[in-house]
Order: sequence, then structure tokens, then C-alpha cells
Amino acid sequence: MGFQQGLSGLNAASKSLDVIGNNVANANTVGFKESQAQFADVYANSLTGAGASQVGIGTKVAQVAQQFSQGNITASSNPLDVAINGGGFFRMSNNGTIAYARNGQFQFDKAGYIVNATGSRLTGYGVSASGVLATGAPTDLNINTADLTPKTTTKVDAVLNLDSGSTVPVTTPFNMADPTTYNNSTAVSVYDSLGNAHTLQTFYVKTSANNWDVYASTDGGAASLVSPSPTLSFNSSGALTTAMPLTVPVAVTTGATTPFNVSLDFTGTTQFGSSFSVNALKQDGYTSGRLAGFSISADGTIAGRYTNGQSATLGQVVLANFTNPNGLQPLGNNLWTETAASGAPLVGTPNSGSLGVLQSSAVEDSNVDLTAQLVNMITAQRTYQANAQTIKTQDQVLQTLVNLR
Repeated sequence: MGFQQGLSGLNAASKSLDVIGNNVANANTVGFKESQAQFADVYANSLTGAGASQVGIGTKVAQVAQQFSQGNITASSNPLDVAINGGGFFRMSNNGTIAYARNGQFQFDKAGYIVNATGSRLTGYGVSASGVLATGAPTDLNINTADLTPKTTTKVDAVLNLDSGSTVPVTTPFNMADPTTYNNSTAVSVYDSLGNAHTLQTFYVKTSANNWDVYASTDGGAASLVSPSPTLSFNSSGALTTAMPLTVPVAVTTGATTPFNVSLDFTGTTQFGSSFSVNALKQDGYTSGRLAGFSISADGTIAGRYTNGQSATLGQVVLANFTNPNGLQPLGNNLWTETAASGAPLVGTPNSGSLGVLQSSAVEDSNVDLTAQLVNMITAQRTYQANAQTIKTQDQVLQTLVNLR
């Protein structure tokens, strides 16, 4: 009698409905990957070998396989939300136990670590004291929220045009308080070792054809001649011929290192027959700054933005991929762990090898197609009913045999 076949069909249809129900229940779970019940036919062993007329004894669940297809990317308002677009998994650590996730909903814990809802820490590459990525073994990512240390100005780059038609000032000697003793002036902020800003003002005095003297003053103090004299010399084509850079000592009274030397570089400065102009004037120092925000780039680099206008690398997220993702063991809480079937994790930076790119302030939706699941549910229901009808029919046949006189 075919009770065995019908019973196995009922079990298979029931398992299929369980899988479909789990998919539907997780349709809104970020990073969830839908599953599919896969079945195989069953045949009894034959003592005389396989026969052409051998009838199977039903079906069985071969495996419940997760489908690691890409989910839709949805924007969020949390800068710590990260979506993976492509292959790979986030590498999570829970007291040293490593698991893997596609759910990129992260937040800070009280110690500054990036964690998920269950407290597992996101791993990646940290930074050294000098701000360089330590690209050895991945570690738990901790964001340093300390103030950015100020940087003393060491160099000022100035690209000017000095008017070749200017005349030598008739009033001498140079006096910064008397504009008739110099032709032009510029000013730039420089920073001492404590991050205090100081105004470095430079004055340009034409001494003869193609020759200029430069005087420097800090915070309105006495101006001194920048050696040598003439400070700037040009050829007949208006190109600068003086070797660069020049050195200007800056004396301060703020308790910072004093004096500190600033390299004054006029490379690119010209003397043409047009009015005085400042084409570039920049310096390399800055004051201290507080962390105002951060962003995660496509390659996983975490860049901090500071109130002083500077930015610094705070770490880098790493991803892991597997030769056989279907071999991963689901742990719940949006996590998987590696198994012998999945193979060893292949760890690297996003957008390298088979690893996808990251998108900050976004999450990857569940890849469950609700329409398809509802259709599958109808199919599984019909399959269950059909197998139940097989058992009912077999019961009627058996009852006919029993009733024979």
C-alpha cells in the first residue's frame, strides 16, 4: 500500500510550509536571506539490484538552502548603518568568538566600540598612534573620540604676482605702519604647538628692477627682513630665480614652543605687468578639533570630521567571504558561523576580490519576495492536500479488500 509515499509527501509539504512561513516572518528583517526547501526522491534498496519497474517510497528533505542573493538597499538616518552591495559578510566578534552577518545596523557601546543589537563587535583594521592603518589581523573597531592634537605650522606656500610696473617707494626706511614705505602686503594664520592662531603678515617692498624685499611680522609685532636681500629676484621673463624655501622665525608668548620656524615658499610667484594678486596662500598647521562626525567610504575606511576642518582615518571595516556560503551554519540574531562545508573565511577590504562595496547610512533589506512566497504557499498547500488524498484513497482500497467475503 502507498501509505509511506503519502506520509512522506505530507512531511515534505509541511516542511516546505515551515520554510515559507519563516521567510514571510522575516520579510522585514534587515540582512535576512530567504531559504528554500529542496527535496529528493527515496527508493528502497533492492537485493537483486535496481529494477526498471522499481517504485519509489516517497520523498525527503535534502536540504534547506539559504539564497544569498542581493537585497534592496534602503537609506537610513544613522551614519553607522552600513549596507553591503555585493559579496561578503561583516566579521563580528563576541568575546573572541567570530560570527558573520549581513545586517549592518550598528551603534556605539559605552566603550566606543561599534556593535550590533546583541553586543557583538564589528571588526576591522585599527589605526596606530600616527594615524596609519594597522592592516595586520582584524581587531574590534574602536572609534577614538579624543580631540585632534594641534599641528604646528611648518610651511606656508604663497603664489603671488608682483606688479612689474610698481615703483620703488619714495619713503624710506620700511615702516609697517606707513603704507607709503611698501608696495603690497598679505596675511595668513599660522598655529603654534598649542594650537593658538597667530597672524603672519608679509610686506613686499620693491628695491630695484626685478628685485623685492620681503618683511614679516607676527601678530602686529615688529617686522623683520626675510633673508636674503633682495628677498625675491625675477628674470626678464618674470619668473622667480631665488632659491626656495625661505625661513621665517615666529616668536609667540602663549606658552607654546617659541620661536618656531616657518618655511616660506614662493615657488610659482611671478612678476608680470599686471596688478598685484594672491593666487594661493596656504599653510599646513591647524588648531585642536573635536570629533563632529564621521563617514564610512565604499572601501570601508572610517573618516572622522573635526571642528577645525580637518579629517582623520579612524579605522577600516573588513569583510569576509566563503567559497560555499550555503555551508554556513545559521546562529539566529542575523549571524552565521563557518563550518567545514563553508570553507575558511577569505578576509579582505571591501571592493577587493570577490567582496562587495559598502554604502554608509543605508541598510540591506531582506531578499524575501513576498509575492513569490505567497504563491509558493498556495502550491505547498495543494501538495499537502494531494498527498492527504493519496492516503485517503489507499485507505478506501484497503477497506475494499477487508470487506471481501
